[in-house]
Amino acid sequence: MKRTLVLRNDIREIARLAAFIDDLAGEARLDAALAMSLNLALEEAVTNVVMYAYPPGQPGKLELVAERGEGFLRFVITDAGKPFDPTAVPDVDVTLGVEERPVGGLGVFLMRRIMDEIRYARRGGQNVLILLKKI
Repeated sequence: MKRTLVLRNDIREIARLAAFIDDLAGEARLDAALAMSLNLALEEAVTNVVMYAYPPGQPGKLELVAERGEGFLRFVITDAGKPFDPTAVPDVDVTLGVEERPVGGLGVFLMRRIMDEIRYARRGGQNVLILLKKI
């Protein structure tokens, strides 16, 4: 099973992501808790691209390819925005209070907690983020 979703860098497109993950979860017969977790991790990754990869007002897009293999789901997010390696973002100190914690980084923290593997590469002027979840 392999599915592809192309989204514009418009926050209104995020609703299409949820429907995509719901369809994928149904087809793969994933339980609701896993489907919700995957949706959260992917929404964080996609929102980062939509909000920050392209300069304000510049049209852009991202492609999400979801593939099921034997015992895993792989998600590959590709965009032509500015380079950003989420694997290089330091872990957020969640023991700090909200007032003490710097802004940002929680989305990457959640992706790391939900997914089993996260890899990043910059290839041909594009960001390539690979998220792997064992099932």
